[in-house]
Amino acid sequence: MTERARTDAEHSGPGGEPARRAAREPVTPGLTAAEVAERVARGEVNDVPVRSSRSAAEIVRANVFTRFNAIIGVLFVIILIVGPIQDGLFGFVIVANTGLGIVQELRAKKTLDNLAVIGEARPAVRRDGVTAEIPTSAVVLDDIIELGPGDKVVVDGEVRESDSLEIDESLLTGEADPVLKKPGDQVMSGSFVVAGGGAFTATKVGRQAYAAQLAEEASRFTLVHSELRTGISQILKYVTWMMIPTAIGLILSHLLTLGLPGDAAIRRMVAGIVPMIPEGLVLLTSVAFAIGVIRLGRKKCLVQELPAIEGLARVDVVCLDKTGTLTEGGMDVHGLRTLDGDEAYVRQVLGALGESDPRPNASLQAVIAAYPADGGWRCVQSLPFSSARKYSGASFNGPDGENTTWLLGAPDVLLPPGDHRLTETDTLNARGLRVLLLARAVRALDDPEVTRGVRPTALVVLEQRLRPDAPDTLRYFEEQGVRAKVLSGDNAVSVGAVAGVLGLPGADAPVDARALPGDRDAMADGIEAGAVFGRVTPQQKRDMVAALQSRGHNVAMTGDGVNDVLALKDADIGVAMGSGSEATRAVAQIVLLNNSFATLPSVVAEGRRVIGNITRVATLFLTKTVYSVLLAILVACWQIPYPYLPRHLTLLSTLTIGVPAFFLALAPNKERARPHFVRRVMRYAIPSGLIAGTAAFATYLLARGYYTGPDALPAETSAATLTLFLTAIWVLVIIARPYTWWRIALVLAMGLAFLIVLVTPALQTFFALRLVGTTMPWVAVAIALVAAVLLELAWRLVSRRFPA
Repeated sequence: MTERARTDAEHSGPGGEPARRAAREPVTPGLTAAEVAERVARGEVNDVPVRSSRSAAEIVRANVFTRFNAIIGVLFVIILIVGPIQDGLFGFVIVANTGLGIVQELRAKKTLDNLAVIGEARPAVRRDGVTAEIPTSAVVLDDIIELGPGDKVVVDGEVRESDSLEIDESLLTGEADPVLKKPGDQVMSGSFVVAGGGAFTATKVGRQAYAAQLAEEASRFTLVHSELRTGISQILKYVTWMMIPTAIGLILSHLLTLGLPGDAAIRRMVAGIVPMIPEGLVLLTSVAFAIGVIRLGRKKCLVQELPAIEGLARVDVVCLDKTGTLTEGGMDVHGLRTLDGDEAYVRQVLGALGESDPRPNASLQAVIAAYPADGGWRCVQSLPFSSARKYSGASFNGPDGENTTWLLGAPDVLLPPGDHRLTETDTLNARGLRVLLLARAVRALDDPEVTRGVRPTALVVLEQRLRPDAPDTLRYFEEQGVRAKVLSGDNAVSVGAVAGVLGLPGADAPVDARALPGDRDAMADGIEAGAVFGRVTPQQKRDMVAALQSRGHNVAMTGDGVNDVLALKDADIGVAMGSGSEATRAVAQIVLLNNSFATLPSVVAEGRRVIGNITRVATLFLTKTVYSVLLAILVACWQIPYPYLPRHLTLLSTLTIGVPAFFLALAPNKERARPHFVRRVMRYAIPSGLIAGTAAFATYLLARGYYTGPDALPAETSAATLTLFLTAIWVLVIIARPYTWWRIALVLAMGLAFLIVLVTPALQTFFALRLVGTTMPWVAVAIALVAAVLLELAWRLVSRRFPA
C-alpha cells in the first residue's frame, strides 16, 4: 500500500473514503479507462521525457567530436601517409581513450536512468472513482489529479476542488507569497503545494505545459557550471592558439633552414605538436565524474546534475533541516498537560482535529495515533498547517451542538511574549521535546488575527526520533572543516537540545530566527556566529543561505519538506531526501533515495576524490604541454632538428602521464576542494615544464657535440629521451605523494617498463631508441638528477610563495 493510500485509509469513514471529504462537495470520479485510451491514441498524454542523463548518441558525439580529437585525427592521417606506423601510435591511444570515455559515461547513464525511475514523482490521479499513483508520463488530458502538502503540480490545469489549497509559484513567477487557490483558478506545472489540499483537471500536458516550455532548451544532466570543466576548457583554448604558430615554425625550420626531406620534416613537426595537447585530461575528467556517479548510485544516491559532485566537494557550510534530516519523520506523543478544562474533553478535541485533516503532517499523525476520533464532532471549516503560520486549526459543531474553533501549533506563536505558560514550554523544549499548544480561538478561523486572545487549553508534548547515524555524520563534517548549521521551523531551544544530544558544536547557544536582523550583512554576522536556529520561516531559510553566500561561503542545503524548497533551489548544492516532497526532489541536485543522512559524507568524499585527483593529474598533463612548447621554441631558435619522433613522446606520455594519471585520478582523496583550479595547476606545471624542457634540451645539445657521423641524430635523440623520461618520472614521484604501497609500485612499474624498452632489441628498433656508449647516457642521468633537485626546490618555493 502506498503512503498516500495508507494515509487515506487511516482517516477513512465507514465507506473507506477519507472522513474529511464528507464535508466537501461530491467527489468527481475522473476519467474512465476508455476515455484514457482515447486520449492516449490521440497523443494527448504527458510525454515529456524526464531526462536524468544525456542520450547515448549525445555521449558518443561529445566524446568523439572534440577539438583535439579533430587536430590529432588530422596529424594521425598525415603520419599514416608519410609513415612509419609506429610514429602514429598516438592516434591509437586517442581511439582507446575515447572508447573508454564513452563506455564509462554509458555505464553512468544506465545508473542514473535506473535511479531516476526510483525517484520519479508519481502524482495521485483519480480514474473510475479510484485514486492511484501513476507515472508522470502516464497523465492524460482532463485527468483529475489530487494535491496535498509537498506535492508538485506536474501539468497545467484548473482547480476543481480546494480545501484551503495554497500553491507556491515562486519557482516560476518569482512571487514569494503562496497563492490561495479556489475552484476555477489556474495552476501551473512546476509550482507546488505548501498547505491544504484539493484536486485539479489537467488542461495542458506534455510540451504544452508551462514548465515543459521553460525547460525545453535545458537538460537536467549537464557538465556546465563547473569550475573544473571551465578551467580545463580555458587551458585548452590557450594551447590551441599556441599550436598553430609552433607548427608553422617547426615545418618551415626543418624544410627551409635544415633542408630535411618532406616526410622527415613532417614527422618532427608532428612530434613537436602532439605532446602539447593534454588530450587525456578531458577524458580523465569525464571518466572520474562518471565513475563517481556509478559509485554513488550503488549507495542509492541520485546525482541529478553532474557538477553537483564537484560542488559538494567545495562546500564549507552545510545547512540542515532538523525534521527528516537529524530526526526521523515520525514522532510519538510523550504526554498531555491540560491548562484549562477536562482531559477527556481535550482528548476529544485533539481527535477531532486529527480527523479534520486528510493529509496530516508528522506532528498531527502522532496526535491521531494517540487520540483517535470518536465521530461525534462535525468539521465545519479547516485551516491546514503552514510552515509560514506555524499552526493549523478547525471549526467544529460538537456533540453538544456548540460551535467551537480550535488552533494547534507553536506555543510561542499562539501566545503573546512573556506569557507565563511559555516558561513550562521552554523547560520541555530544553529537554529536546517538541511542544504544541491547543488553544480555543475567540475569532473566526478565516480572520487574519485569529490568534489574538486565544484561550490556552493544553500542551501536547511530542518526542522526536533521532537518526542513529546523525552523530557520526556531524562529526565527519566537523573533522573535514565543514560547518554544520541547523535551520528549523521548530522552537529554537528544542532544536538546540536535539542538536546537543547529537554532538553539534555550538548547539548550547540556539538562536530564535525571529530576532535576526533583516539586513543581509547583519544577518550574515549572526548566522556565521551561530549553529542552531529555530522558528525559521521558508523565506528566512532562503535569505540565510543568500547571506552566507554573500560572505563567500559555498553552501549546501538539505531538507525534505516544502518549507525547504526555496532554500534548496538557491543553495550552491541542494540535497533532498528520497521520501521528501516531490517539490524538494525536483529542485535538488542530489537526492538521497535511501533517506539516509549518513550518505552525505560519501557524496562529499566522492566529490573531493574527483576534484583533488583531477587537480593532481592535471599538473602532469600541463607539465608536458609546457616542456613541449619550450622545446619547440628552443629548437626553432637554435635552428636544429626537433630531438624527438612522435613514437618517443607517445612512449614517454604513456609511462609518465597516461597510465599513472588513470590510477591517481581514481584514488581516495579527502582534501577539501578549493577554488582557482587553473592557477593552482599552472603554479606547479609551469616551473616543472620549464625545468624538464631545459634539462632535455641541455642533454640534446651536449649529445650533438659528442656524437658524430650519419647515425648521430638517433643517438642524440636517445640521450635526450632518457633525460626527459627521468625528469618527467620525478614530477610523477612528487605528485604521487603522500606515498602508499601502490603509489610506489606504480612509479617503479613505469620505470621498469621504460628499462625493458631500453634493453629489448625488438623494442629498441620499434621505438628507435638505443643508448650509444656510456658517457652520454650517464651525462643524461646526471642532468636528470640536477633537474630532480631543482624540481624539489621549485615545488617547495611555489608552495611557500604562492599558496592556493
